[in-house]
Parts: sequence; structure tokens; C-alpha cells
Amino acid sequence: MDFAASLRLIEPELILSVGGLVLLLVAGWAGDKSSRASTITACVLLAVCFALTAPSVCGGAMGTGTKAFGGLFAADAFAGFAKLMIYAAAGAVLTIAPAFFERFRLMRAEFPVLVLFAVLGMNVMVSATDLMTLYIGLELNSLSSYVLASFLRTDNRSSEAGLKYFVLGALASGILLFGVSLVYGFTGTTSFAGVHAALQGHMAMGALFGITFVLAGLAFKISAVPFHMWTPDVYEGAPTPVTMFFASAPKVAAVALVARVSLGAFGPQADAWRQIVIFASLASIIVGAVGAIGQTNIKRLLAYSSINNVGFILVGLAAATPQGVASMLLYLGVYVAMTIGSFVVVLMMRDTEGRPLEAISDLSGLSRTRFGLAFCLMCLMFSLAGIPPLMGFWAKLVVFQAAVNAGLFVVAVLAVVGSVIGAFYYIKIVKVMFFDEPADTIKGQSDWAHWALLIISTLAISPVTYLITGWLSALADKAAAALFLVA
Repeated sequence: MDFAASLRLIEPELILSVGGLVLLLVAGWAGDKSSRASTITACVLLAVCFALTAPSVCGGAMGTGTKAFGGLFAADAFAGFAKLMIYAAAGAVLTIAPAFFERFRLMRAEFPVLVLFAVLGMNVMVSATDLMTLYIGLELNSLSSYVLASFLRTDNRSSEAGLKYFVLGALASGILLFGVSLVYGFTGTTSFAGVHAALQGHMAMGALFGITFVLAGLAFKISAVPFHMWTPDVYEGAPTPVTMFFASAPKVAAVALVARVSLGAFGPQADAWRQIVIFASLASIIVGAVGAIGQTNIKRLLAYSSINNVGFILVGLAAATPQGVASMLLYLGVYVAMTIGSFVVVLMMRDTEGRPLEAISDLSGLSRTRFGLAFCLMCLMFSLAGIPPLMGFWAKLVVFQAAVNAGLFVVAVLAVVGSVIGAFYYIKIVKVMFFDEPADTIKGQSDWAHWALLIISTLAISPVTYLITGWLSALADKAAAALFLVA
């Protein structure tokens, strides 16, 4: 494929790169007074990228025609499906972030620039078909994320979150690079297709250690147990719009990257890495469920919820089948909607002076003071718990079906048991809102953007969405098929 054809395949990445650099220059020249215009421009750029990516998903793009720069980058349907979720999540964050930061008088023109560069890194991650491309995308996303986590410079919790994320992220990068070096040393290539071919048949012990270290480094990015320790502290300390961003877009990119590495590069040795994935999956489900029970801070509870949901997503990956990958993508789509809606509610929890409230006790009796807000949060909590007929139930169902069809019946049963445990703290939130005496502390008014996002998220996880599940399943099947076509 010639250079011009490669450039056409990376049009969204070029738009994000050029747009981010231009907005960075605008921020340097115009200062923070350009923050609102820069945010609107960033949202427009994301919408353009969404429109450019959608045809590859609907058309099921796959094969050599999707490979750019000699097989370093793949603009296939699998990558496109993940990118659409990333664009949607990033756009939602940019929509509500200015109102949050302006209350602290800390909205900076660099914020949308950092989000764009983080999205660019995520795009490279999900399209990477070489270990070098993988690492470049991962670090581009991480470097932006470290700054975003500590964006509230006057808040010690934010600074602490950024420092913890940076130190532990550097450790995870070191582990990942060590694994990459082992894989390269024992296979002689960094290309996913080359590694896939080299791992056919007998696998050297060194290559197994390389696979283990690579998956360990990536497990940090998806906050899977036992590399989850940073998640509650960073989610609590980071500004709430940034926490909402971390819990949605980077999670999609990291999970998609894990799937592409596991099946695209390490596919012939599925029996070797499946054991690692199953352990991380079940451990994440249990730790996420049990760890959230005693939480009093809503952001920390949602952090453990994120760990818990990653466990269910990994059940689909453990199946190592096209059905498993399709179920994983569908679960990710529902998860993004539930996460965005939940964090929008957290952003709407403010007192009369506009100060943010994060204690679960502040939700007491919310149904009697702010019924609309309580109703939406109730739907989101029930969906996260997997209670029918909400979409969270359907997402879990398709994942469990994929696991059973792949012969992982015991794993599916244990995951169902973990889901029952996790339902406790979701239902506890509903009990606090509808049956406890009103705390009457949430009095702040929210703008139209918050309500619009909350209503969209609630509708997305409502039974109404069952009308398009056939269409969504077809798109996910096409995306999964692209991942299993190794060229």
C-alpha cells in the first residue's frame, strides 16, 4: 500500500493531531479566554472523526486494505467500533467539563487539547498491529492522562492523584516494555502477525514469560486485579470530569488493545494466556464487588464498580471466540453509557453554593427532593447491577452466553455469583435515595448539558434500546470478525 493510501486510512488521527496542535498554539497566544472556543472546536473535531470512522464499522472493514504503513496500523471495523465509543465519551466529557472548572475559576485552554491528544493516543492503541505502535499510543494517552488527573492545581487530592497515577503508570510501562523485549527476543519480530506466526506450535518458556509481562502491563491500564490499586485513589482525587473520562474512553481503548494483543498476536497460544485472563476476570469481579460495599464516597464506589465491570468484560475475552469478542464490545458500549450517566449525576450533586458533594449519605431521600435525578440514578444503578429489563442485564447475558458456548461454564457460573454480590451496593444506593430520610443537601441547579447527557444515558440503558440490539449485534459481529482475520 502506498503512502497516500496510508494517509487516507489515518484521516481521523491526522485531524486530531493537526487540530490539537492548532488549539495548542491558540492557547499559547490567546490564553485561557479561548478555553470555551477551544472546547467547542474540539467537540466539532471529534464529531468529524466520528463521521469519518462510522463507515468502516458499518461496512465491516477488514483485511489488507485496512493496513497502513506496512502493517503498523489497522483501520479495520474492530478499531472503528472502539473509536466510536471513545469519541462519544470524550465529547461528553468536553460538554460538561467547562461548567465544572469554571466554578473553581480553573478552566484552562489546555484542557481540550489534552483530551484530544489523549484520544489520539487511544486511537493508535486500538489500531496498533505492532508492539512499537502499541507503546507509542499507550504513552501518548498516558502522558496526557497524568496531567489531566492533576488538573486542579489548588486541590491537594488532585495533585496526589496525578502523582500516584504517574508513578504506578511508569511502573506498568516498565513491566510492559520488559514483556515486549522478551516477546521480540523469542519471536524475532514486533509485528502482531509475525508474533502470531512465530507462536504456532511449540512455545518457548521465555515467550510465555513475555506474554505474561505484556498482559500484566496492560492489566494496569484496564485496572484489572491485581493491578487495580491506583483506581479508587485516582478516581476520588481527580476532578470529576476527568474521572468520568478515565472510567470511559481510556477503559474502552485499553480493553480493545488487550483483545487485539491477545487474539491478534498471542492467538495461537490461547490456552496459555486464557488462564491469566480468567484469573484477572474473576478476581476483578470479586474484589470490585466486595471492595465497594464499605465505601462512603460515591466516586470511590464507582471506581470499584469499574473494576467489577472490567471483570465481566474479560469473561468475553477469555472465550477467545468471535462471539466472545462481539459480546465484549457490546458490553463496553453499555458500560460507557452507564458510566457517563452515573458520573453526570455525581457532577449534579452540589449544595446551594455550588460546592461538589461526594458522600453517599448526601443522596439520602433524594427521591423526595429531586425525583427526576433520583429516578435516573436508580435506572443506572439497576442497570449496573444487571437487573432486567435494563441493558446492563443484556450486556451480562451476552457475555455469559459467549463463555458457556466456549466451554467456560464454571467461569460463567462464578461470574454470575459475583454479579449477585455486586448488586448489593448498587441496590443500597437506591435504598438510600428512596427509603432514607432526606438529607436535603443537593440543591444546586444544573444546566441543560448535564440534563441532556443524563437523559440520553438513561434512555441508552432503558428497554427502548432493545429495539436496536439486532443492529448493534451485527456491527459487533463484523468488528469481531475483523480482529480474527490475521494477515
